[in-house]
Amino acid sequence: MTPRADWSDLALTAETLAVARGGVAVLEGVTLSVKAGQALVLRGANGLGKTTLLRCLAGIQAPLTGSLSVPAENVTYAAHADGLKSVLTVQENLAFWASVHGQGGAGAAMAAMNLTHLQARRAAELSAGQKRRLGLARLLVTGRWMWLLDEPTVSLDAASVALFAGVLRTHLARGGGAIMATHIDLGLPEAQVMDLTSYRATGNQPVQGGFDEAFS
Repeated sequence: MTPRADWSDLALTAETLAVARGGVAVLEGVTLSVKAGQALVLRGANGLGKTTLLRCLAGIQAPLTGSLSVPAENVTYAAHADGLKSVLTVQENLAFWASVHGQGGAGAAMAAMNLTHLQARRAAELSAGQKRRLGLARLLVTGRWMWLLDEPTVSLDAASVALFAGVLRTHLARGGGAIMATHIDLGLPEAQVMDLTSYRATGNQPVQGGFDEAFS
C-alpha cells in the first residue's frame, strides 16, 4: 500500500506507556503526542530506554501497559544499522527501498544527502559517514509521515549533520513528523524536548515472558 500524501490530520500518541528491555521494565508512564509538522527529541542517559521506546512506537515490540495510537503504513524507523545491501550501489539501494514502499525519488534522495557523485559505488565501498548518509536517504523514498530516528547523526561530520538537519526541516515543513533520540543539536528550535529520566521504571522487576530485544 502506498501511504497517502495528505498528512495534515495524522498524529502519533502514547498514553501512560510502559516498555521493557531484556524482560525488565525500563520506562513507565510515558505520555506523548506528535502531530503533523512537529518534532520531538528524546533525551536521557545511555541505557535509560530511548531505543526501547522508539522500537515500541515503531511496532517492533509491544508495550507492557498503556495505549498507543500510530497511523498504519505511515511510520518508518531508522535504527543504528543503516539497512544497506553491501553488494548494491548507492543508486540500487535507494531504488530497491523505493520499490519496496511503492515510491520513486531515488535521484532526489541522493541529491538531498549529497550522494549523487557516489551513485555507482557499492555500499560496501563507502566510508562510515557515507553509509550513514545513504541510510538516512532511505527515509526520503519511504513516503512515510513519521520518522522514528535513533541517533541519526552517528558517524556524520558537521557538514553532513547540517545536511540532514535541512532534510528533516523540509520533511516537517511538508507536514511530516519526527521523534528522535539524539544528543546533537540539529538547529530545530521549534522541536519539543522530552527528558525520559523522570519516566525511569521503579523497581526494575523482571517481566514474566518479557521480550529480549538483544535477540531481535
